[in-house]
Amino acid sequence: MAQKDIGNKKPLHELKTTNEVMHYYDEWSKNNKYNKDMNDWDYSGPKETVKVLAKHQKNKKANIYDAGCGSGLVGVELKKIGFSNFDGADISKKLLNQVPNGLYNELNHSDLNKKILKNDNFYDVVMCVGTFTFAHVKAHAIDEFVRITKINGLICFTINEAIYIDHGFKSKIDNLINDNKIKEIEFFKSNYLASKDVNAWLGLYKVL
Repeated sequence: MAQKDIGNKKPLHELKTTNEVMHYYDEWSKNNKYNKDMNDWDYSGPKETVKVLAKHQKNKKANIYDAGCGSGLVGVELKKIGFSNFDGADISKKLLNQVPNGLYNELNHSDLNKKILKNDNFYDVVMCVGTFTFAHVKAHAIDEFVRITKINGLICFTINEAIYIDHGFKSKIDNLINDNKIKEIEFFKSNYLASKDVNAWLGLYKVL
């Protein structure tokens, strides 16, 4: 997100370490400020991404992993349209504490830049919304998403437009496509956080 997003905080693009990111979101979660801001700013990423997923995944009992779930905004949208079987993980314990009770089957406090503690070919879908941005989860995490997703399963994520090329996301995706690990199903510019002039690419891929 851009510097103007949070007037009282260091801008995201100046964060350097995982601990800085964790503390940033822990602080943002106080007094439910994160959820209030997302609502006030008309953050469309979760709703838009779930809508795209639903076009291609018709099984509402599909086993879904929400990587970087935060306070559960994607989970809320999944539940609204009938999905019922999803796990979540995030770096911020305080945001995880704000996830509505019973929304996810399982919640884990995890650094997604490290190996995900799930078996190969475990999930039908991996979603990652709002997490591929400055100082957050790096492009190599997509390899883990592919690993834990079943053959013919789906991975669906947003990538902040400003880091898509320079931070290696385009080359990572291109390499996976060229190696026949994934196939592009949809890729387009998301509305994401238009009220703050923060743009993102939204991609949905089938795992081969």
